[in-house]
Amino acid sequence: METVVLKFTPQTRFTDDELFEFCQANRDLRIERNQKGELVIMSPVGGRTSSIHFIINGELYQWYLLHRNAGILFDATAAFKLPDNSVLGPDAAFVSIEKWRRLSAQEQQKFPPITPDFVIEIRSASDSITQQMNKMDQWIRNGCRLAWLIDPADQKAYIYHPDGAMVTVNSFSQTLSASPILPGFELALSLLIQE
Repeated sequence: METVVLKFTPQTRFTDDELFEFCQANRDLRIERNQKGELVIMSPVGGRTSSIHFIINGELYQWYLLHRNAGILFDATAAFKLPDNSVLGPDAAFVSIEKWRRLSAQEQQKFPPITPDFVIEIRSASDSITQQMNKMDQWIRNGCRLAWLIDPADQKAYIYHPDGAMVTVNSFSQTLSASPILPGFELALSLLIQE
């Protein structure tokens, strides 16, 4: 299934609470809200992409075990309300403990109104590279300090920085570093190569 975009008139758009309830009632879909108030509905990913999610989250968890006081990690089931009013869900994210503690318990429970410090997006076979790159730009425009777009099919990675710079890594023989946002976290892209 390709991505589906549902458009609404301003009078029929979901409030944040309504969107949260809608997402809870449709857990088998990944649902985001773009900055225009449109719902973006994505089907679950395939086996290969899911396996890559698992590997990356495993690497992040190993880092987290040594840096528990640094912040909070999130997987693909989370979504965040960004300053531009969009609600986006990364494949993996990190929020510093300082930012997280500024939120109320209620804000932490639903779509946290905060931009993660670090996000990872993984391009699946059905994702448009242009749409994925636009989403990465949106993360950065909303205050993300480091964002990685990983493209397993082409064995490339795109590193986005707050100054608008984007670096392309053209080989999965490279290792990515998330320092200083996640001090010491590195991801050997070779772990993601599937035969």
